[in-house]
Amino acid sequence: MSWLLNLYETYEANLNRVGKPEMKRNGESYTLLPICHTTQTAHIEVVVTQDGLFHSATVVESNANTLIPCTEDSANRAGSKVAPYPLHDKLSYVAGDAASFGGEFKKDNPFEAYIQLLGEWASSPHATDHVKSIYRYVSKRQLIADLVRERILFTDEHNRLIQQWDNTKHARLSETRPKIYSVVTGDIFSAFVRFTVRSPHHQYYVWEDPGMYESFIRFYSERLGDKDWCYVTGTRQPCTDKHANKIRNPADKAKLISANDTSGFTFRGRFKTSQEAASIGYDVSQKAHNALKWLINRQATIIDQRVFLTWGTNQPNVPDPLEDRFSLDAVDLAAKQIDTYTYEDVAKELSKSLAGYRSQLKTWSDRIDELEKQRIAKVNILVLDSATTGRMAVLYYRNMDLPLYFDRLIQWHTSCVWLHRYRKNDKGEHVMFVGAPSVNDIAFAAYGPKADSKIVKGMMMRVLPCIVDGHPVPSDIVANAVRKASNPESMETWEWEKTLSVACALVNQSRKEKIPVALDLENDNRDYLFGRLLAVADVLERRALTFEEKRPTNAIRFMNAFAQHPARTWKTIQQCLQPYQAKLGADAHYLSRLIDEIGSRIPVSEFTDKPLSGVYLLGYYSQRQALYTSSKSQQSNQDAANAGN
Repeated sequence: MSWLLNLYETYEANLNRVGKPEMKRNGESYTLLPICHTTQTAHIEVVVTQDGLFHSATVVESNANTLIPCTEDSANRAGSKVAPYPLHDKLSYVAGDAASFGGEFKKDNPFEAYIQLLGEWASSPHATDHVKSIYRYVSKRQLIADLVRERILFTDEHNRLIQQWDNTKHARLSETRPKIYSVVTGDIFSAFVRFTVRSPHHQYYVWEDPGMYESFIRFYSERLGDKDWCYVTGTRQPCTDKHANKIRNPADKAKLISANDTSGFTFRGRFKTSQEAASIGYDVSQKAHNALKWLINRQATIIDQRVFLTWGTNQPNVPDPLEDRFSLDAVDLAAKQIDTYTYEDVAKELSKSLAGYRSQLKTWSDRIDELEKQRIAKVNILVLDSATTGRMAVLYYRNMDLPLYFDRLIQWHTSCVWLHRYRKNDKGEHVMFVGAPSVNDIAFAAYGPKADSKIVKGMMMRVLPCIVDGHPVPSDIVANAVRKASNPESMETWEWEKTLSVACALVNQSRKEKIPVALDLENDNRDYLFGRLLAVADVLERRALTFEEKRPTNAIRFMNAFAQHPARTWKTIQQCLQPYQAKLGADAHYLSRLIDEIGSRIPVSEFTDKPLSGVYLLGYYSQRQALYTSSKSQQSNQDAANAGN
């Protein structure tokens, strides 16, 4: 129950955000829902006057997401069950004249249940004037007639609502296809209607009115059942066995808590009722689930409906363990600084990036007591997924002290570390950063960009404990990335470069003794030296090729074979180098001497066809980077000298 308690406390700590619309990057709006409320996609907006008269109506084509009051039953209704929302609802519920226009009901007339509930709210001491205005209008039982007259809805020759629009058959009614048939694809009586109230000088959008939220909360709170012990908070309060759905998105039917099977198969004789297994307060359930929905919309990573969520209780924004180093501090560092970064430098820079989060939490702690300080200095990591359409499970949950969480992040970004060039800044320019890649990019490197989402989300579940608990990355993931990085001809250049740097980071993370990003001239590891040889051969041939020659070098072409049979393949590569050494002439002397120097450091006994480990990629990358950097430095010095002359 600790995850429910932390979600409940998150809601309580963010009461100032309740009901305030926020925007996703894709333009969709969301909010921290008030209790006793949910969201629905509206199709028709009906405007009534303060006197309860029809004013106008429109088809909702944008901003259709509507915050509506709900009861326990209406939030969980399914099939033919009659359970009205208290104010806004489907046409079959809010239209008292539905039967006159072809509406058919398998059981009771939904309107009767709707108007009874709305009438009880409108007559309660908690009702607002807007509720009373809407009640007076729908009590007239003429909504569909008004919508037909307004040419929102259309009827056939039998005075029945037209379910499907036929441009040929119904051309006499409208020259163009009515908008309602574009937004409602099924039964026209399932069109969702929202109401608003118009005064002589202003229009009140009741679904955005905090006064309406409070009105219904006070009204409905008086109708809740008897009190019981809440297993989450340990207090006595009205409890519920009907918990929220729509957790990941408005169409999500999966629930985290449910016990709707009374046939005896759910409890298997252990409990007589679901409340004996666990009773949860209605207020707690509502706030915890609403906080979860808000956090998922705000900052979760979702892969194939699996939710990866990290948040702080009082300060929801905390660094995401699944993101890369660049996301924590998107600073475009100069190349000369990055190339010589040590692990201490990375840790120091990362600590600076995390200082912003620490200062935000310190601002909170300055205003509260010691017990509260301990509570807010926590980070929650939650993974959710559903195996069926109706059931959702918590696959992973951790609640950690904030300092420990930051230490684990620093450990991850300073162990799974390499130099990367595939990210872009706000200007669309490629930038370099040193640190760990994102978990999504690790999946990219290990399984390719077209990997099945089920494989990706499974891999992310396996890597998450490596970050949070400091475990090594599973060896099969590292091996997959190394194999793909050793086969550059199977990918485009940009894809291979990204795979290469991510593979280097994974190889480094799997080693007890880390290898620096900068070229290690003292490293006599056999695989590292073979990687350096390959890099020199690659750079030498690339310099000999003309600008128009875009083909891969022989070092790249034979890279996969080189990893499996280094001695034999190196002989082939070296033979292929001779024409390019001759073409470059004196310009090839330095690189040729470098090949001899590196080769001489490999003992004869180790110059064999024993397959190379992933360490050779680190030697290849660092040596190539050192040669490219020195070449650029020489060119810059030459340009400066020419400018001086």
